[in-house]
Amino acid sequence: MSTVMILRTPYPVVSASRLKANIQRMQALATHAGVRLRPHAKTHKSPVIARMQIEAGAIGICCAKLGEAEIFADEGITDIRLPYPVHPSNADRVLALLDRITLSFIVDDEDVAKDWSSVMSRAGKVVNILVKVDVGFHRCGMDPAAPDLVERIARIAALPGLAFKGILSHAGNAYHAGSPYELAAMVATETEIMIGLAGKLRAAGVTVEEISVGSTPTAALAPTQRGITEMRPGNYVFFDRTQVSLGSATFANCALFVVATVVSRPAPDRVILDCGSKTLTNDGARGFTPAPGHGLVFMSTNEDVPEPAILIERLSEEHATCRVPEDSPLRPGDRVRVLPNHACTVTNLMDSLVLAHEDGSMGRLPVAARGRIW
Repeated sequence: MSTVMILRTPYPVVSASRLKANIQRMQALATHAGVRLRPHAKTHKSPVIARMQIEAGAIGICCAKLGEAEIFADEGITDIRLPYPVHPSNADRVLALLDRITLSFIVDDEDVAKDWSSVMSRAGKVVNILVKVDVGFHRCGMDPAAPDLVERIARIAALPGLAFKGILSHAGNAYHAGSPYELAAMVATETEIMIGLAGKLRAAGVTVEEISVGSTPTAALAPTQRGITEMRPGNYVFFDRTQVSLGSATFANCALFVVATVVSRPAPDRVILDCGSKTLTNDGARGFTPAPGHGLVFMSTNEDVPEPAILIERLSEEHATCRVPEDSPLRPGDRVRVLPNHACTVTNLMDSLVLAHEDGSMGRLPVAARGRIW
C-alpha cells in the first residue's frame, strides 16, 4: 500500500494501532474467559481485518448475508456463520459454499428447517445449524416462553441433512439500555434464558454443543456468564459514538473517523461540512444519556476530546449542517474529524478505508464486501 496519498474529503480514516489494540483486547477477554470468539464481520467487511482477527485467535467469523460470506470465502476465510435466517430459495448458493468452507446459519421456524432438510437430503449434504432464541430484542428467534419450545427444537435437531450445533441469541435490546445496571440485567436475563433452555434440551436427550451470544455492548459481561461457549461482537474493531455512550469504549479506543472539510460558513453560528448522509448515514446515537446530532466533531487530529459546542444538527446528501458558537475559529478549508454515530453503516458506504499508521504512512484498505446486501 502506498505511503504517498492525495486525500480528498470526505474520507474514512482508521487508526491501525487502535484497530490492532481493539482486536487484541477483545480476544484476550474471550481467551481469559474460555469462550470462543467469532467476530461479526459486517462492521468492517474486510477480509484483511478478518484475517487479523483469526490470527489473533478468533475461530472464524460471522457474516450478515450470503453475499458477504461469498466474498470472505473467496479470500480464504474457511469458517463462516450467518446468525440470520437463510431462506431455502438460496439453496444453490449455500450448497456451493459448503463445497468450500464450513458454513453454519440459524433457523427459527420449523417449516423452514424442514425445507432445508429436504434440500440437503436431496443434495446428499449436511449443513450446521443453530436455533435462534429471542432473548428480548423481539426481532428474529423462537419465543423462550413457548410451552412447546423444547419439543420443536428437538424435532429440528432430528431432521436429516441438518447438524444441530446448539442455540444462538443476540441481545440487540442492549443498545437501548438506560444505564449500566440495566445493561447488566439484560446480560443476566440472556444467560438465564440460554443456559436454562440448553439444560432442558439436554434433559430431553438433545445434544447442545454451542451456546452462542453476541453484541459489542454486552461483550465485556457475556463471557463471565458460566456456560456460554461463543461470543460474536462486531463493532468493537472500530467502536463509534454509540459504543462510547453505552460504556463499551472511550474516545481513545475509537479507530474509525470521517475526515471532512468546512466548505461554507454562511452565518456566524452555522458551519457546513462536506460529509452528508452519503458519508455518515442518518443513524442516531444511542446510549445512557442523550446523544443529539449526527456524530461528534473533533477539532484536532491529536486529541481524543470532542468539541462539545459543535452540533451536527442536520444532514443532507452531501452536507452536514453544524451549529457552532459565533466565536468558533472554523473557516472554509479547515478540516475536522467526525466520530460517526454508527461505524458499521459508514463502512458499507465506502469502497475503501484509509489506514493510518503511527509512523505517518497511510494506505488503502478495500471494503471488499460492501453493498453485499443479498
